[in-house]
Amino acid sequence: MADQRPYDDRDGKIWFDGALVPWREANVHVLTHAMHYASSVFEGQRAYSGEIFKLTEHSERLIKSGKLLGFDIPYSAAEIDRACNEVLADSGLTDGYMRPLAWRGSEQMGVSSQRTRIHLAIAMWEWDAYFGDEAARKGIRMIISPWRRPAPYTAPTESKASGLYMICTLARHEAQAKGYDDAFMFDWRGRVAEGTGANAFFVKDGALHTPIPDCFLNGITRQTIIALAQRRGIPVHERAIWPEEMESFEQLFLTGTAAEVTPVASVGPWNFEIGEMTLQLRKDYLDLVNRRLSNS
Repeated sequence: MADQRPYDDRDGKIWFDGALVPWREANVHVLTHAMHYASSVFEGQRAYSGEIFKLTEHSERLIKSGKLLGFDIPYSAAEIDRACNEVLADSGLTDGYMRPLAWRGSEQMGVSSQRTRIHLAIAMWEWDAYFGDEAARKGIRMIISPWRRPAPYTAPTESKASGLYMICTLARHEAQAKGYDDAFMFDWRGRVAEGTGANAFFVKDGALHTPIPDCFLNGITRQTIIALAQRRGIPVHERAIWPEEMESFEQLFLTGTAAEVTPVASVGPWNFEIGEMTLQLRKDYLDLVNRRLSNS
């Protein structure tokens, strides 16, 4: 069973600005710029059987996210990779979730932040199935959120910026308060977008249909699923999808580092089957990350 203690009161070490420090000592000041102005970016990545899946892609995206927020992380992708592997080795875990986080420090307060120092920390912990063990068999239940993914001219939507997840928290809290597992979000135009922390794929007539990620993150898991589908000869259509199309789709699943490949049973009034293609691509993904399937 995963550790249920608060995240600030655990054993182990966290990589913090170049060195492993005791977990409980990895602290920042209350006047840190990131806390007040959301000037932070992060990654979510998993280790399977002692190896972090697509580590370099995550490290490169972290650096890109920082640049989109106007700051340079003072480490190269190769240095971040080494730090992540150091955390993995120190953790004693072979399977787990890892969180690199970069943020602006406390040297300056106010909207401007040119004098702030950029920090980097990396932590790892055990994290079971994001939606629980029954999700793969039964599928999750979702509602339509009133919150929408923002337009790309209003926020750095290509970044994995912490501030972009505020509306995701609001959306998911509302869904859980009403007895659902998660919320499904449309984009600023009213098009179908994604879940609160995972991309979406629909199945219809033997093909996959997935929204174009032009105002939300093009997930690394999303890209992996597209490659796995193409390997099987499954057509993949990246396109604009409108809500009125939802009733015509047969299956729906979510993808993400935390969610992995999670079937969806319903979204609002629309029901979906837990079908063969969903289950096959889920198996292919788990085989790949657990090195039972070649990555070539």
